[in-house]
Amino acid sequence: MSKKKGIAKAPKEGLVIDSSVAIAWCFSDEQDAYSQSVLDALAAERAVVPDLWHLEVANTLLVGERRKRSTQANTVTWLGFLTSLPIGVDEETKAHAFGDTLSLAREHNLSVYDAAYLELAMRRGLPLATLDDKLKTAAQAVGVALYGVH
Repeated sequence: MSKKKGIAKAPKEGLVIDSSVAIAWCFSDEQDAYSQSVLDALAAERAVVPDLWHLEVANTLLVGERRKRSTQANTVTWLGFLTSLPIGVDEETKAHAFGDTLSLAREHNLSVYDAAYLELAMRRGLPLATLDDKLKTAAQAVGVALYGVH
């Protein structure tokens, strides 16, 4: 954080992160250079997520426990880690759910959950960080920049 006149300045809002990227940070068999570069970017940038992100991440971690990919202790550790990151929640997600988000889901054959990330990136003019190929394709189709892709 930079300081100007004694006031700490928060990192700028710089990207939308979908749950696939966050999950890659938690499960070692899903970690890759892309997800690590997104994590590294959070040192200087603040991410924003739709309000469903926490539910998606928690559900995936719970399924990981049930499938014996991880333990409850792992989940507690990972949730603590994720909570410590500069990730803000978009408070307008639900206002767009029945309109723009649903339309994007229909138009691009996405789940409404995935379309929420796309809608948020479009509305805020931010790049989208995702590991989901279908979501990447939809983002490119509507002109949303993919994080780390030039």
